[in-house]
Amino acid sequence: MFPTALSRKPPKQVSDPPKGPGAASAAPVFKQATLMSILSLQSLSLDYVEAGSRRKRRVLDNINLHIASDEFVVVIGRSGSGKTSLLNLAAGFTEPSEGRVLVDGREVDGPGADRAVVFQDDALYPWLTAAGNVAFPLKLRKVARAERQRRAEALLAKVGLDGSAHKNIWELSGGMRQRVGIARALASGPRFLLLDEPLGALDALTRSRMQKFLLDVWVESKTGALLITHSLDEALLLATRVVVLAPNPGRVVADIRTEFGRALLGGESVKDIKALSTFKSLHDELTALIHADEEEIAA
Repeated sequence: MFPTALSRKPPKQVSDPPKGPGAASAAPVFKQATLMSILSLQSLSLDYVEAGSRRKRRVLDNINLHIASDEFVVVIGRSGSGKTSLLNLAAGFTEPSEGRVLVDGREVDGPGADRAVVFQDDALYPWLTAAGNVAFPLKLRKVARAERQRRAEALLAKVGLDGSAHKNIWELSGGMRQRVGIARALASGPRFLLLDEPLGALDALTRSRMQKFLLDVWVESKTGALLITHSLDEALLLATRVVVLAPNPGRVVADIRTEFGRALLGGESVKDIKALSTFKSLHDELTALIHADEEEIAA
């Protein structure tokens, strides 16, 4: 009923960003690739050594997942299914026990500018202003001060924080801080955004607004997205594909294409989307998949 693998497609051309006055002399706010990119997780397995012993525990087993730069892939699963471990492997923070991570066919050997990570706790530098945080990766790349300030302010405006460039981090609300974190992640023009429950600490109203914001950023920046979440509603509202992990060890049990995010981008309200019979049906299917092992144990 549901597809369990993604068919690989050859790279294709995507449209260039529109040009306007001054475009020839200023770098674009969102640095966009001219070719489709693919983030590939090939036969990935991960073992941890248990504390106090030399025994290894398999956390992830034989993960095969391919994410194109025009996709918004959301990973869900019960606690302990290895969702964050999967993201850490994709980011290059953790080395796999088996298998490979590749970007456009080149093996990943650590973190890189082509994969930007956004965390739940925003991980901003409290001693820098909002603009200083966004400009920091540009400073590391030796971008001139005036240019990185211009790009930082433009990115902040793009994420709805126009006029907040000189504010201190502690002056910002939780939602505003996450927007700064996302702007900073986009500053280096990554091919992929890796998001580890970035909305998990927000209140319900702010979280709902931020979900639409994430979709807008994904469309405009043309970066592929890999999002970790515990929320089934969030997964269905954002994803072009929902990947379900089962635990002990973590493994892919479903890879499901969805279109509700595109409906949200097209102007449909969250209320109307959630009222659809297809949304409710898929929500029930995902719930059953996530809790399948629990039902088997209970039986």
